[in-house]
Amino acid sequence: MIYETKILKPNEEGINEAAQLLKSGEVVAIPTETVYGLAADALNENAVAKIFKAKGRPQDNPLIVHIANFESIYDYAKEVPEAALKLAEKFWPGPLTMVLPKKDIVPKITSGGLETIGIRLPSNETARKIIRLSGTALAAPSANLSGSPSPTCAGHVFDDMNGRIPAIVDGGSCDVGVESTVISFENDAVRLLRPGFVSFEDLKRVSEKVIADEGIFQKLEDGRKALSPGMKYKHYSPKARVIIVEGNLESFISYVSMHDSEKTYSMIFDSDKNLFPFKNLTYGDTSLRQAHEIFDKLREFDKLGAEIVFVRCPQKEGIGLAVYNRLLRAAGFEVITL
Repeated sequence: MIYETKILKPNEEGINEAAQLLKSGEVVAIPTETVYGLAADALNENAVAKIFKAKGRPQDNPLIVHIANFESIYDYAKEVPEAALKLAEKFWPGPLTMVLPKKDIVPKITSGGLETIGIRLPSNETARKIIRLSGTALAAPSANLSGSPSPTCAGHVFDDMNGRIPAIVDGGSCDVGVESTVISFENDAVRLLRPGFVSFEDLKRVSEKVIADEGIFQKLEDGRKALSPGMKYKHYSPKARVIIVEGNLESFISYVSMHDSEKTYSMIFDSDKNLFPFKNLTYGDTSLRQAHEIFDKLREFDKLGAEIVFVRCPQKEGIGLAVYNRLLRAAGFEVITL
């Protein structure tokens, strides 16, 4: 089905229209504090199937269930360990997703065939209003074509989803810019599956034992199921070949000079700009700024017709680890160390 995709304002009228569409089994793109989500009734198999169709997303890739209040966690999760309660008290509402054993009420299509479900309580007020008015939890992966850079404004969503969904709620630019942190629980340990705004260091301040999953830094082993969105091999990627380059600015400039061509670009830090002589876009100097800018700039390279993009490697701590993780997937794990 081809839709005439409407842009809805985040006012009472627009939110009510979005909620009615969701109640009727349709898919609506909604703003969150992280990225825009492609939302549908998490308990309606046909509605969730429309998410996969609109995105072109593999059905073994689990979706995150979004709720409007903390108490709803008990409607969908079979067990909620004490560690999860402590983390929810600290970071909810906010960009933290917890993977928990699911109740049978949550269909397998939503969980990617797993017996667990990722669940979070977003801090974006528009998102929570839409969830409440729709009367159900919403499954909502990023509102982009599968594998492409995630959308951080309504314009990004429209570029990917025009004609694929009936409506987009325009809530402006997302505050964070990268997807939520995803964790699971193993006995007395918290396992970090996907880094985000809530950092490894933040988690350590609440839980004594936090483990970083090897899937953050490398391709999943063949046959291993992804427990979290964003763990697949190639993700968040523009059409260009992305290559992360580790090294100081001098060595980066030297490397680019040897590989420069008409359709080669670089993604560099703001402070590099005056010293860098080749075609480029900047994505900030701080990890917070880079998280906010990364997907917008990756999308801009497509508009420029870039075929190769060399990227200055970000920090790998705090929210910088989330930026590095997204770049690793965008690059298909292609990293040059100088």
